[in-house]
Amino acid sequence: MYINFWYPIARATEVTADKPLKVRLLGLPFVAFRDQDGAAHVLADTCVHRGGSLGAGWVRDNCVVCPYHGWRFAGDGKCVLVPSLGAETKPPPRAKVDSYPVQERYGIVFAFLGDLPAEERPPLYDIAEFGTPEWKSHLYVLDLAAYYERSMENGLDPIHNEFVHPLQGAPLLSPELQRTPLPIEDIPWGSKFYMTFGAKRTHDTKLADAKTGERLGAAGSWHQGPNQLVTWIDLTATNSFHQYLFEAPVDENNTRLFFLNMRNWLLDDKHDQRISDVTLQIVHEDIRILENLNPVRTPDTNTREVLVPGDYGAVRYREWLKKWDARGWRIDTKALRAKQGDVAMAIPCPARRESGNWVLETVPLLPGSPAAAAEKRA
Repeated sequence: MYINFWYPIARATEVTADKPLKVRLLGLPFVAFRDQDGAAHVLADTCVHRGGSLGAGWVRDNCVVCPYHGWRFAGDGKCVLVPSLGAETKPPPRAKVDSYPVQERYGIVFAFLGDLPAEERPPLYDIAEFGTPEWKSHLYVLDLAAYYERSMENGLDPIHNEFVHPLQGAPLLSPELQRTPLPIEDIPWGSKFYMTFGAKRTHDTKLADAKTGERLGAAGSWHQGPNQLVTWIDLTATNSFHQYLFEAPVDENNTRLFFLNMRNWLLDDKHDQRISDVTLQIVHEDIRILENLNPVRTPDTNTREVLVPGDYGAVRYREWLKKWDARGWRIDTKALRAKQGDVAMAIPCPARRESGNWVLETVPLLPGSPAAAAEKRA
């Protein structure tokens, strides 16, 4: 699990000004709420007074209120009222919790869980067709009792379709294509493949006309960052499913999936239930596989598996993870588990680069590589 990426927190409708929402992510507690102007805020869910859960409190005057002693924290994470000191007394400077940058898109509230300044942050995926009249979308939120990296690799694996999804079996790789390494290309913050399918087509077949953009029997998947996955299934030149998966690692054993399924055909409402039934059937076929994998987490070396050419999407994904390991962004989950219960911790927010004197301890991270640190300084 990594800091310094955008993560889905909740459906936009779940985050309200009526009461705070408790969320667990990256093995840590968070709280989300809205102010009176409708702006969403995401904070570390630990009051720095006596450890109360802000998410168990209430929202008042644009603040989340700790239910233990009534301390009020504004959307920027700073305490604005300590009732026992009186309204006329300014709260101590250390009375603050981490507050994270927020974006609200696709019916989802996202938070940037890290301390990078805005100009250095990896982006949230931009879905250009979202909200246009040519496309219809439906958002599903599902809980998966599996590690998110396993789910991401499943989405980058075109070989499993005919076995895991026998009723659909598509897109189906021909035997020739299964023996050929996937045509992977790197993109900013990730890698992708996109190819035609069928026994008589090869992976280097031209997929699109430069002028018309027409495609026939083509599909592909790609990732941006460790937890944003895209799958396009272009059945014909006019009939497509575009799927976007934003994964929220709850901890090392559980993931919450924010799955946006989009289509540009069968747009009439009468088709919605049928599309949903088929979509969820396919998703639960994947879930049954993922929840029974051994080991639960991704192996730390590829030598612990026998990999074949069709696995190159997952292999390249792992190589990207190593890049973020080198930057020192991976959470040390063993150290985190060892400290929890004794120490209150938080993902560091951008404000920590501007001021010190914080109460909550920052989450332990695995050390990055000296070369990556030197490159960053340069």
